Amino acid sequence: MSFLRSQEPFPAFKSGFLDITPLSFGVALYGAAFGLLAAQAGIDTLQTGVMGSTVFAGASQIVAAERLVSGAGATAALIAGLALNVRILLMTASLREEFAGRPLWQILLGVHMTTDENWALMHATRAQGRPAGYWYLVGGGASLFLVWITSTLLGVSFAAMLPEPRAIGMDFAFTAAFIAILCSLWRGKGDALPWLAAVASAGALTLFAPIEPSWALICGGIVGAATAGVFCNG
Repeated sequence: MSFLRSQEPFPAFKSGFLDITPLSFGVALYGAAFGLLAAQAGIDTLQTGVMGSTVFAGASQIVAAERLVSGAGATAALIAGLALNVRILLMTASLREEFAGRPLWQILLGVHMTTDENWALMHATRAQGRPAGYWYLVGGGASLFLVWITSTLLGVSFAAMLPEPRAIGMDFAFTAAFIAILCSLWRGKGDALPWLAAVASAGALTLFAPIEPSWALICGGIVGAATAGVFCNG
């Protein structure tokens, strides 16, 4: 812990902010896709900005908007978004050392700024022998936050200038956005089994069980996590 505390806040923040720049390009792509889809769901520019600032979870925002577009309702959209973001609880729980002894506002800021990308980058940076702690994490999160908000707002603004999105194939943007997210999360062959378990169980429940697809998504996530816990501990 003393090693992490020895870092000066601004240099560490700046390092995290700059180091994550290559990953920001991918975030910008599916951020723009989400902006287009938010417009389809009837979410205006202000609402998109507020949603992105307060939720700041790309995959959850996308699936929630998809549920709204499909007519599932606000409750189903909320459940689906929360289910997809359960992993963040585990990620922030692993940051006990970084958050220990900090004031509440810094803990809340760190939790809000934690994403798949900057959390993974922090650990990868440490593996290279470079210091990376709380302010490095927040710096990376701040960069992604700015890129995400900017790209989603641009997507919404651009959508207003388009004709009916489905007429030009933009209804595929949801699928394209999720492909981009999945590519960024894939770590190698070790992920194959839990991913397949999650997809198979969610797909089977959606097709054959009399339940709303949002609940199938939750069950698929639980099955995938359980599979990873049992078979992928190494």
